[in-house]
Amino acid sequence: MKEPKISPPREHKVARRSFLKGAALGSVALALPSRDADASIWDAFFQKHFREMNDKELKKVLKRLEQEYAEKYGVDIDISANKPLSGVLFGYGLDLSRCIGCRRCVYACVGENNQSRDPQIQWITVLRFKKGDKWVNDLENADKYYNPDKVPEEGYFYMPTQCQQCENPPCVSACPTQATWKEDDGIIVVDYNWCIGCRYCMAACPYGARHFNWTGPGIPKDEINTKTHYLGNRPRYHGIVEKCTFCIQRTRNTPGRYPACVEICPVGARKFGNMLDPKSEIRYCIENKRIFRLKEDLNTYPKFFYFFAT
Repeated sequence: MKEPKISPPREHKVARRSFLKGAALGSVALALPSRDADASIWDAFFQKHFREMNDKELKKVLKRLEQEYAEKYGVDIDISANKPLSGVLFGYGLDLSRCIGCRRCVYACVGENNQSRDPQIQWITVLRFKKGDKWVNDLENADKYYNPDKVPEEGYFYMPTQCQQCENPPCVSACPTQATWKEDDGIIVVDYNWCIGCRYCMAACPYGARHFNWTGPGIPKDEINTKTHYLGNRPRYHGIVEKCTFCIQRTRNTPGRYPACVEICPVGARKFGNMLDPKSEIRYCIENKRIFRLKEDLNTYPKFFYFFAT
């Protein structure tokens, strides 16, 4: 008689985010690691919220994540966790009269922030408007897929959009696990290890600035930016939401350094700096230009300002 085939015990992998999701949604079918699971799996399962960890706990988590990334991507990724600088409140300005719609900012952002190439995820969207044809608040019906042989085009202007880093962010209040919050320097961040992928924040954001990982991010090994921040550009997971963080790994780790999109802009349309510094360029723009903010009627108070310099 033929021996019955016995399947090997199935490894019960993490599920910490599944557990959080189940708890948030009130499900009784909670996923727990198996009793004989590896210690690192239990460490991940019991990881505290980023804002609750002391320096020792945070250091241990960063080391564990760096090991995980090294095994997954085959490169050494350095993860920092620098906190907001005292006396800093970041703001962003964009001169619409200078933007030529070249999208260099989009691609610089993708490279700097380890966004997925396959499938594509892009934190910046450049919209095209016909002059005199449409009010710029109509983001949903704007032209996102223009592809002319040459830009700028006669009769059109361009408006890049991304996370507006709101002072009153509806995405934060919508999150059931407090996985996203506003830091003291004004940056809205996401703890990818606490995000459960419910996408409530995406529904709450009036600017379409958040993006969901429907699959595991596809990033060529030789294109990974190994200088990362825990709350910024470290590689993300399947099933979580991500967004612009003003290149937190640059602007916090090296004070005075610009986000990648500002640095790459060939026409100087993008401005960035500390709004609390009366000598900063962004402060000058706010005080001397005719600025406006997208969807001001929603009282989200973006720290992203648009203006026409001419």
